[in-house]
Amino acid sequence: MFSSLEDARHYVETQGIQMVDLKFTDLWGRWHHLTVPENQFTPTLMEAGVGFDGSAVGLKSVKAGDMVLVPDLSTGFADPFCDAPTLSFICTTLEADTKAIFDNDPRNVARRAEQYLVDSGIADRSKWGPEFEFYIFDAVAYENQMNRAGYSVESSEATWRSGVPGHGHYIPLHGGYHAIPPKDALHNLRSEMSLQLQSMGVPVKYHHHEVGGPGQCEIETPLMDLLHAGDATMIVKYVTKLTARRHEQTATFMPKPIYGEAGSGMHFHQHLFKGEENVFYDPEGYGLMSETALHYIGGLLHHGPALLALTSPSTNSYRRLVPGYEAPVNAFYSIGNRSAAVRIPRYATDPQEARLEFRPPDATCNVYLALAAQLMAGIDGVLRKIDPSEAGFGPIDADIFSWSDQKRAEIKPLPSSLKEALEALEADHDFLLVDEVFTEDLLERWIAFKMEEEYYEVRNRPHPYEMELYFDA
Repeated sequence: MFSSLEDARHYVETQGIQMVDLKFTDLWGRWHHLTVPENQFTPTLMEAGVGFDGSAVGLKSVKAGDMVLVPDLSTGFADPFCDAPTLSFICTTLEADTKAIFDNDPRNVARRAEQYLVDSGIADRSKWGPEFEFYIFDAVAYENQMNRAGYSVESSEATWRSGVPGHGHYIPLHGGYHAIPPKDALHNLRSEMSLQLQSMGVPVKYHHHEVGGPGQCEIETPLMDLLHAGDATMIVKYVTKLTARRHEQTATFMPKPIYGEAGSGMHFHQHLFKGEENVFYDPEGYGLMSETALHYIGGLLHHGPALLALTSPSTNSYRRLVPGYEAPVNAFYSIGNRSAAVRIPRYATDPQEARLEFRPPDATCNVYLALAAQLMAGIDGVLRKIDPSEAGFGPIDADIFSWSDQKRAEIKPLPSSLKEALEALEADHDFLLVDEVFTEDLLERWIAFKMEEEYYEVRNRPHPYEMELYFDA
C-alpha cells in the first residue's frame, strides 16, 4: 500500500487515522498485535521498532525473549473492525539489540525460500493460490475438565435441525457443494467477507458453499507471489472470523470440526515462472506438465511425510486425512483426482495457468512455513531430478478407494497421525536447511512443542466416545 513512511503519514493525516495497529505472526501461525496512537508512527518507530516478548509467542526462549516489531509499509490496510479509525500493518520481527531481522521470523523464512529459488536458477518467482475452506456456525460450545469433556456446534443449515419447527430448507449430509439459497443461508455473509477483502487489497476469485452441509464455505483468491499469498492468508482468516462475529456467528478453519462430514483443507495451487514463462508448462507433457514440474512433484512427494508436519501440523489434521472424503492419504499424483496428494487441475490448460495442487495442507499450519517448506521440497526434487514415476508415486488416474486393500497397500502412505509426521520431519529435514532457509533451532522448537504440548496432550485424555465404548467393561 505504501512505499515510504512519508506516503503512509500522508494517508494517516488525510484519512483521519487515529491508531496504528502492528500485527505479527507467532511460530504456530496465529496473529498477535499491539496498537500505538498515530502520533507515535514516526521515523523513530521505523528505526527502533516497538518492543515485545518473543518467548510468549514461541519465537524465543524466556532467557532471551526481547524483540522488536517494525511495520512492513507495503502491507498497510485500513482496518474495518476497529471502532477508532485504524491503519494496520503486518510486521517484521527484529532482534532487540542489533535490529537484525530475526532468523526464525516466519515471514523471513518465507523470504529466504523465495531468494533460494532465485539463486537456484530454476525460476525467479513462484505463484501460489491457497484455497480457503472453513465452517460458519451459529454457535459453538466446548469444555475439557477433569470430570467432563465435550463440544457442540449449531448451524441453521444442518439436517439435525429438521425436527424442530423452522424454515425447512436444510442441506443434507455431504450435500452442500454449490448449494443455492435458501439452502445456502451464508451467501450474503460470504459476499460481505469478499467485498471486505477486496477493499483491503486481497482480490477474490469467487466464493461458494462447500460440500459440508452444516455451514461449510470456500473463498478462493487468484494466484500471487509467495509472501503475498502468506499475508493474504492471514488477512482472509482475520476477515472471515470477524465478519462472522459481527453477525453473531462464528467461523473456524479447523480441519475436522464435525464427525462424518467433509473436512476443511487449504490446498496450495502452485507454479514457477522465469520472466513471463511458466516453467511448469509443456504442451506435450503429462497433464501439460514440464519435466521441471514433474521433478518438483517428485520432491513434494518424496518429502511428503516430513512436509505434513508443517502443512498439516495438528492432531485434528489427521481426523480429516482419512479415506472417503476426497482427502489424500497416499503419496501419488494424478490429473484431476481429488484423492491424490498432488493433483494437476484438468481445467488449467492455458500456458500461464498450468500448475499443480498440493492437497494435504490445512489452515492449522503456519502459512509462511508451509509455503516455504513446499517450495524447498519442490526445488530439491528439481535439483535432484526426482522422477515421480520412477519413485513409485504414479501417476494414478483411478479411484484408489475402489481398489482392494492389497492393491491400495502398494501405494506409499502419508502419515496417519501428527506423531508420524513429526517423526518424519525429524528424520528428513536437511532439504529445509539448505542456504539456512530454515534453522535447526526452529525445527527443534516446532517438533518438541507439537509433540509434547499437542500430540501427547490429546493422546493422554479420555475421549467422550470411549465412555460409550468402554464404561461398562
